[in-house]
Amino acid sequence: MRLLAPMSAVWAVAVFPGHTEAAERAGRCLPDQSLSAGWVLPFALMLLAIAILPLAVPRWWESNRHKLWVSLLLGAPVLVLYLGRGPCAVLSTGLEFTSFMVLLGSLYVVSGGVFLAGDLRATPQTNTLFLAVGTVLASLIGTTGASLFLIRPVLRTNRERLHKSHTVVFFIFLVSNIGGSLTPLGDPPLFMGYLEGVPFRWTLRLAPAWLTVSGAVLLIYFIWDSVMFTREPLAALERDKLLVQPLRFAGRLNLALLLAIILSVALLQAPVREAVMIAAAALSLWITPGELRRANEFSVGPIVEVGVVFFGIFLTMIPALDILRARGGALGIRHPWQFFWASGGLSSFLDNTPTYLVFLNLARGLSLPNEVAGVSHAVLRAISLGSVFMGANTYIGNAPNFMVKSVAEARGVRMPSFFGYMLYSAGVLIPVFLGVTFLFFLA
Repeated sequence: MRLLAPMSAVWAVAVFPGHTEAAERAGRCLPDQSLSAGWVLPFALMLLAIAILPLAVPRWWESNRHKLWVSLLLGAPVLVLYLGRGPCAVLSTGLEFTSFMVLLGSLYVVSGGVFLAGDLRATPQTNTLFLAVGTVLASLIGTTGASLFLIRPVLRTNRERLHKSHTVVFFIFLVSNIGGSLTPLGDPPLFMGYLEGVPFRWTLRLAPAWLTVSGAVLLIYFIWDSVMFTREPLAALERDKLLVQPLRFAGRLNLALLLAIILSVALLQAPVREAVMIAAAALSLWITPGELRRANEFSVGPIVEVGVVFFGIFLTMIPALDILRARGGALGIRHPWQFFWASGGLSSFLDNTPTYLVFLNLARGLSLPNEVAGVSHAVLRAISLGSVFMGANTYIGNAPNFMVKSVAEARGVRMPSFFGYMLYSAGVLIPVFLGVTFLFFLA
């Protein structure tokens, strides 16, 4: 979810020059060894609020103001605790959240200026091709960039179909998560690994697992969508045929701005990186005709929702991450398959970037072969795949997940609840990940 934590030190020097010591430790704050496990409760309650309130009080939860109040209420005790112990953790988290929202906001604005005009028939073949293209794009322009670039065309193509929420769920699986495992540009944990000494091209070693998992999930989706296609009302299918139009791009200049944002993540450091992103978003708003954004049904609602919800998540998960850093060695993890499931399981609910770092440093402290970045190839592969793949297990496992959900709901798609989504991931992804375990870590 978060951007690169160590870079927040640069932010700290630039924005808070009086806090040099905190700046040097930003993103690397020493964990509190004495922190009680009870401090995980605010984070647990935040997860429960996201899961239960949309079902219990749907009209009340629709208001972003109410979501913000929940985030503030649950985050306040954590804020008081950490401000009393020193500014490091709060400063680091605040800077990371700022970078996180600048990235998501700029991508959301710029992608909203790219209009893929036309309407294809929403057949299983077409939808599977969309997801396959997105899976490849995710490793080239990042999971967030690929998700925001393609979700609107996918929704537009499927607007005549009655059954389409499963398509969005599989889109999250593939484009927002699994697809980003081939390059350090694909997902923040892998880029963090690059900064930690993992060679840029090392992630190509993940290609067999990427191809296996992507292929398996695409095949499951094609079968699933083929069944759902037969259940569509004939009137909807006829309307879909009549509204077919060839694809064409509008807003091409926004593609250049999208590339500028991706390159800024790869090549620049804060605060220059964030300045480039903000400039790209402002330029997009200036050069993009209003009718194009209206055709895209662009609104600020989804990005505001992501901001207020993840504000609470970022704040309340500080103690959970601290406890993991301080006591991770007590988990007894030594074998690659254990690293795969431990890093993946925690990345499903916690920030996958610091989780990746925790397990990378945990592995470095063990007496394992030093083959790359202080660990063995097998262990690094396990941590990388677990952190990236299993972000798909929940709506909050990776930032694009919740963004895609919000965009889809804004277009009138009835998405599964928090637990409903986890039923999808448990039924589809967990068996696939078990297969990965046997094929790549136990064979």
